[in-house]
Amino acid sequence: MHKSSARSPLTWFVHISVAFLVILWTLPTAGLFITAIRDKDQIVASGWWTALSTSTQNIIYRAPAAEAQVERDGAFVIAGNVLEGGKGGVSAFGTSIREPTAYVPGQAVDAGDGTKLTVEENGDFRIESPVRFENKRGIRIFYTAEIPPRFTLDNYRTVLTAEGIGQSFLNSLTVAIPSTIIPILVAAFAAYALAWMKFPGRSLLLAVIVGLLVVPLQMSLIPLLQMYNKIGAFFGVPAKTYLGIWLAHMGFGLPLAIYLLRNYIAGLPREIMESARVDGANDFTIFVRIVLPLSYPALASFSIFQFLWTWNDLLVATVFLGNSEETIVLTGRLRELLGSRGGNWEILTASAFVTIIVPLAVFFALQRYLVRGLLAGSVKGG
Repeated sequence: MHKSSARSPLTWFVHISVAFLVILWTLPTAGLFITAIRDKDQIVASGWWTALSTSTQNIIYRAPAAEAQVERDGAFVIAGNVLEGGKGGVSAFGTSIREPTAYVPGQAVDAGDGTKLTVEENGDFRIESPVRFENKRGIRIFYTAEIPPRFTLDNYRTVLTAEGIGQSFLNSLTVAIPSTIIPILVAAFAAYALAWMKFPGRSLLLAVIVGLLVVPLQMSLIPLLQMYNKIGAFFGVPAKTYLGIWLAHMGFGLPLAIYLLRNYIAGLPREIMESARVDGANDFTIFVRIVLPLSYPALASFSIFQFLWTWNDLLVATVFLGNSEETIVLTGRLRELLGSRGGNWEILTASAFVTIIVPLAVFFALQRYLVRGLLAGSVKGG
């Protein structure tokens, strides 16, 4: 009893710490989701944590041009409503960007050239002139409005209905799936050899592989592309093909894959290997029939990391595939939707949720193997 009660505060501390970390990691995702379904004007005006409260926005409205005028009681009038959808209320307005809150709703003000402007609290405006309007563009009305919370799926519609988004989705799958499977196959053979086969220089080779984990991708990307282009030109292989990016992702993913799989395979029971050899099995048979089935947790854990990396990649895909309509990946397509200057940045949040659907499915399908595979070999080594 004393021992159990002594550990109770520590247990509470662990539980509170885990809950805190869960909340800390969940809040950004919640903010991303809420922002993705908010109106784009409200995204600019206030943070996601104010999504359920009324927001104050300074807005510029362009009134209709001269063709919208009507004659009433000897005066020419242009009328309408500055509030989109009629939601919210006007708290102040103005005729100049320097003084957007100069007047209160219902006040008739001089808009120049004898024109009178009135903006009501419900957004109705009236522009009145004793002479016919001749302007080809309507005057600008600056106003401050109290806008109630507004949620919409327009950001998702913009992303999902963009031209070429389906082809880019297939291109990303074409890149990610082989770029995940190929390194696993190569690394599994290498890991078995480093764990259970005796040959000169095994320890040195393992040290080199571990050292490659710290090589920055950005440092080796361009030399790798140049080498690939030279080899491709020698063998007549065209540049900007899927083969190039598969090989690139294999090269960048192999060090971590070999390290993880070697630690796991080295921790497998030696008795199983010796029994198989006594029964006449060679290394290939042992690897295929015993090691691979037992190494599924490690294979699954690396698959999650590799798939997430290749699916979300933009840099390597841009370098090895380019931005042509036939080969551009999903991340590249979404980047183009933002515009050359990022003017449509409000779709970033919706784009983020569109891109994580497939990685989430892969993660939840394999997550029960993740921790087991990562911790494999951390205590016992071969």
